[in-house]
Amino acid sequence: MLDLSVIVPVRNAERFIDDCLASIVRSQPREIIIVDGNSTDRTVEIARRFPVQILANGDRGVAAARMLGVRAATSDAVALIDVDIVLPDGALALLFEEFREGQYTALQAGLHSAAGPGYWGQALVYHHNNGRSKHWPGLMATIFQRDALLAHELDASFASGEDIELRWRLQRAGAKLGVSRRTIVTHRFDDTFSCARGQFDDDGRGLARMVLKYGWRAGMLMGIPAAGAVRGILLSLARRQPRWLPYYVTYAILNYTAMLGTFVDRLKARTRFGEPSVDLGRV
Repeated sequence: MLDLSVIVPVRNAERFIDDCLASIVRSQPREIIIVDGNSTDRTVEIARRFPVQILANGDRGVAAARMLGVRAATSDAVALIDVDIVLPDGALALLFEEFREGQYTALQAGLHSAAGPGYWGQALVYHHNNGRSKHWPGLMATIFQRDALLAHELDASFASGEDIELRWRLQRAGAKLGVSRRTIVTHRFDDTFSCARGQFDDDGRGLARMVLKYGWRAGMLMGIPAAGAVRGILLSLARRQPRWLPYYVTYAILNYTAMLGTFVDRLKARTRFGEPSVDLGRV
């Protein structure tokens, strides 16, 4: 048994949860904590088939769900596993060994993306398997020192982009973060345009929230979608795979649309309550 608490936030995840939990159970962690965000499908019903503890998070969002699980955990190390992750046999033990040997604050498994045959799912897979972001530590399949997460709690005001915000703070606090090159897990996507659009919207809004919170210091993050689109287009052309060009153009447009929408929403909220306009130079 691994002396590790695994936390899985879920909401309407009936398509993914069975495979995810089965792979975690085979890894034999000390405990598995499911944090449900008001699922209306069979997610909780399926979860109850497994030896798990189920907590209710309501509509407070995934950042709050993760922290609810962290506070309930009984191990000194916690693994945040998203429901669209499947762990190969032995992967969690290998990641935990690397985490302890390297004395990491947080160590994410390497991600190999997969999806069905639809265009948008395959495009997401191509992007994520070939993009630079796969080497940026996040929260999808990551082991943390529990005390570090309690000291640097996820910002629950971030409905998306909370992984970027936490990484920003931890790096400035001198934490040791990493992405494993030897332990790889499967990250699954739906293969619909709705799934891709949700990804783009979450990414854009998360980057915009970083700018609203940290001002000019986070301004460089706004260039990520443009840089990612340009790199993806050039890579697709170099590999003679022009079918991905519409994906990257859509990726950039919808990321910046989501960013703009977030700025406009904040401006409207401040105007409604008589607050001053956003100052991008503030701390």
